[in-house]
Amino acid sequence: MTKSNDRVQVAVVGGGPGGYAAAFRAADHGLSVALVDPEENPGGVCLYRGCIPSKALLHVTKVLDDARAAAEWGIRFADPEIDLEALRGFEARVVEKLTRGLGDLRGRRDVRYVRGLAGIADAHTLEVDTGGDTKETIACEHIILATGSKPMRPSNLWIESPRVLDSSGALALDEVPKSLLVVGGGYIGLELGSVYASLGSRVSVVEMTEGLLPGVDRDLVGVLEKRVKERFDQVLLGTKVERLREMDDGIRVSLEGEDLEETEQRFEKVLIAVGRSPNTDIPGLGRTKVQIGDDGFLAVSPERRTAEPSIFAIGDIAGEPMLAHKASHEGKVAADVIAGEAAAFEPRAIPAVVFTDPEIAWCGLSEEEAKEEGIDVETARFPWEASGRATTLGGAKGLTKLIVEPESGRLLGAGFAGPGAGELVSETVLAIEMGATTKDLELSIHPHPTLSETVMEAAEVFLGHGTHVYRR
Repeated sequence: MTKSNDRVQVAVVGGGPGGYAAAFRAADHGLSVALVDPEENPGGVCLYRGCIPSKALLHVTKVLDDARAAAEWGIRFADPEIDLEALRGFEARVVEKLTRGLGDLRGRRDVRYVRGLAGIADAHTLEVDTGGDTKETIACEHIILATGSKPMRPSNLWIESPRVLDSSGALALDEVPKSLLVVGGGYIGLELGSVYASLGSRVSVVEMTEGLLPGVDRDLVGVLEKRVKERFDQVLLGTKVERLREMDDGIRVSLEGEDLEETEQRFEKVLIAVGRSPNTDIPGLGRTKVQIGDDGFLAVSPERRTAEPSIFAIGDIAGEPMLAHKASHEGKVAADVIAGEAAAFEPRAIPAVVFTDPEIAWCGLSEEEAKEEGIDVETARFPWEASGRATTLGGAKGLTKLIVEPESGRLLGAGFAGPGAGELVSETVLAIEMGATTKDLELSIHPHPTLSETVMEAAEVFLGHGTHVYRR
């Protein structure tokens, strides 16, 4: 059975951080909006099975780690008892609270919510499978595609087994395996590997390149790498997984790499975390002029408009980086354009955070990117060993790094490694967007003692008169 609704001005496909931000922004402009998603409330993968539940678990494991570290400061706790059912309950309550809140915000804005899977009938019509034999047709002036991404399951590695997990399966936290192999040394693998290591698993990570977090500034990764090697059972770099085989006693893994002591190893469970792929296989997309680029993403203009004038695309399907906050910003741009405002997605700095312990965060131009693009830059580093606040945090290891245009002193990029790096990076995002210089950072008085001071002090290092770092 098919039923039709009245025509709306904007129909958004996908209720994740990009989709609901677009829908809410369009409604705030006074436009009539329909939002389509399979879940009960907006939130998407990020909120239901990604960013939010993983950060809830990372918070819990940080408490565990801090309790263990407190012995060095003279405070000793009994060994913790881990109640997985209660832990899953905490994770579920966090998700439920936020999704319920988004449902309330949707209702207050009078955004029509259609629960189901959307396909494209034509450039101005969606056909939504709402379950069973029921379909709903939504006519609209504009469509915003925000269908997100899914974990990659390489055919040469993936086997259907409860012992082989993707990121969604790992977040279900059915049990804490005695041993876990994480395939992929990117941010997803390291974050989830850290969770399981804190909960008691012997975690190994295998990465086919020569370093963890490929593409991330090596100075920042170096701070994290030391900690990872302390916590994980094995860190196998320059190593490939050739084959997985399920046996009665676990998963047998065939490895290939130089200097491997064992090319065959057994693990109770294996987590495949080799990246995510965009959900561009949208039913009916071929009926439109929307184009898929060679990189697998939908081709869009700075306004996030596709080759089909009435259709916009945002978030993970519209290109790297696949980050929730990038999707939200794109969604607002698309809604503003549809509302008739002059808007474009042209950021100078998109921040990225790896929520490990220690955290890593960066934004803008990296030193490696500058070399590849032939851009002349200078760098300034402030080691957290010289930070009073880091010392009061138990001697927290860390680094603040600035990438600077030599002649003008303008900030082009920044990176942080250490506790709270994800909170520190926003100041430098604003500085880059506003065209601030190292002199501006130096002259901005920062509170003492804080980790934010390291931004000011790194600027002083660049200018040649760091108070707590002697530079001849």
